[in-house]
This record gives sequence, C-alpha cells and structure tokens, in this order.
Amino acid sequence: MSNSSDVTRRTAIRVGIAGAAAVAAGAAPVSSQVTGDMERVQGIGGFFFRAKDPRKLAEWYETNLGVTGVPQTPGATPWRTSAGTTAFAPFKEDTSYFGDLRFQWMINFRVGDLDKMVAQLRARGIAIEVDPQTYPNGRFARLADPEGNPIQLWQPEGRSRG
Repeated sequence: MSNSSDVTRRTAIRVGIAGAAAVAAGAAPVSSQVTGDMERVQGIGGFFFRAKDPRKLAEWYETNLGVTGVPQTPGATPWRTSAGTTAFAPFKEDTSYFGDLRFQWMINFRVGDLDKMVAQLRARGIAIEVDPQTYPNGRFARLADPEGNPIQLWQPEGRSRG
C-alpha cells in the first residue's frame, strides 16, 4: 500500500469505523442512515469462506486468535464476541487494500490489547505488521492466515470502543 490512493482509502475506512462507533455510542445518526422504522441487522451472524483445508484453517483461527468454530457436538460453545463497532465496506474489485488481488475479502477483528495480541502471534512465528500510526479511532495491524487470507486487527480508542 505505497501509493497515495491506498493511503487515502485506508484513512477513509478508519474514519468510517470511527463514525460507525460514534453512532453506536449514541451520537446523532448520519442522515443517510435515518430510514424510519426499517428493521436492521444487529451484527455479523457468521463469516463463511472457502478454504483448501477447512479443518486445519479452523484450528489455526482457534489456536491463534481465539475464534472457535461452529459447535460440532451438543453443549459445545460457539464463538461469542463483545458488542462493538463493525465496519461494512465493499471495495472496488481492483483495490490493493487487501493485498493480493486473488483474495476477495479481508476480515477485521476487534482486540482489547493490540500489543499483547501481536506479541502472542509473533511468539508463535506468525508474521504481523503493525501500523505505526495511531488514528483517532485506534490502532491497526495486519497479518494473513495460513492460506494467505488478509486479516486486520483493530484496537479501538475513544468513542470507537463502544
């Protein structure tokens, strides 16, 4: 992401996340979001994607990021998240924001302590790039899962914590 359009797009997304957090924290909604009595989704209920080795990749996410898979036995606990901001942002099909153009998605996980998560992942030999800049809505880092899918980690700050 070295060219200025990538930096501009990255900044726009981070500002968008901050705006979504402000709305979630009770700030006045943006006029385009006011649609009367429209029923709205409440969050992400699942994230589904193709994998070369689904079992191995699910184990990687659970071991390294604490994301448990869909329960396979009665009584098993599914992954639960803390309430908080979620950005929903389609990108142009030729964006370089996700890195390699072969990948059609990037997921962003909220974390409570980015430095601790980065240290944990690096201790496991996982390459991770921390953005040196702190934005008004928090800090970010990037890594990839074993199949190369891009992952962004976000430690919210200020109003974005909600």
